[in-house]
Amino acid sequence: MKSKEDLISVLNRICQKDSRYKIDAYSFVLAALNATMEALERSGHVSGQELTHGIKGFAIREYGRMARTVFEHWGIKATEDFGHIVFNMVEAGVLGKTESDSIDDFKEVFDFKKVFEDEYSF
Repeated sequence: MKSKEDLISVLNRICQKDSRYKIDAYSFVLAALNATMEALERSGHVSGQELTHGIKGFAIREYGRMARTVFEHWGIKATEDFGHIVFNMVEAGVLGKTESDSIDDFKEVFDFKKVFEDEYSF
């Protein structure tokens, strides 16, 4: 990406092509990816499961008990949705992937209600 404006333009095109998720969901996943790479002290590849767990921690820090509500507002109902978001960005050239990466890496990693409500502690 050349600039922030270019990225926003690409994300808008992705949202027009796949209207399930709002642009904020894509921006959040990118921010969570950066936070995950920092936490893992890595600048290279992050697996789908690593990213999904990173998203969970980032969401709790950013939104607390409201994380599930925010995700639902953006069209995200399960961890597999993060996979669709990531693979939409891969297809658009925003992110890369390895041959072993799969959308299945994001399936049923954790339950939103359990993590963001039942187990959430202040």
